[in-house]
Amino acid sequence: MSLLNPRFFGICAKSCNGTDEARKTRSNKMDKTDKAEVALTSDDAAPHHSFATVYYDGSCPLCSVEIEHYASCEGAERLRFVDVSKPNVRIDEDLTRQEAMDRFTVRRPDGELVSGARAFTELWGTLPKWRWLARVASLPGITPLLELAYRCFLPLRPMLSRIASWVGAKSANETGSST
Repeated sequence: MSLLNPRFFGICAKSCNGTDEARKTRSNKMDKTDKAEVALTSDDAAPHHSFATVYYDGSCPLCSVEIEHYASCEGAERLRFVDVSKPNVRIDEDLTRQEAMDRFTVRRPDGELVSGARAFTELWGTLPKWRWLARVASLPGITPLLELAYRCFLPLRPMLSRIASWVGAKSANETGSST
């Protein structure tokens, strides 16, 4: 979950949703991906593939709301969303389940793992309506500031997730435990 998530400021939320038909297609794609419970292996993440894998904590209501938003955006069909809070999810050997639960992580199409602010920048760069934020994040000195903000956010995440659940946010995976 990013501190700079424009959805919570009312920016981009409507424009990312698209048509009802497109939203249903993207939502169904995310549901199918979640049911698969299998992350890409390093062979699957070879450079010839044009999609990235987004690892997220589905037991966190706050994280689930944000991922649901990103999955509804145009361009989300080029992303694979993997809920690492599910106990039987397989993750490649260079990323542990706990690491993926603790920090937002993305496996780039070339197989490189990025986390924190770099992971959000990778995600935003994939989604057309969010590319402006990826461009801002790529300016000199901005990514380290975003990383600092993300690290300040991490200890607050459990409390903010509880607040989010009080106001109606639901976790994608009710059986996991939010960190």
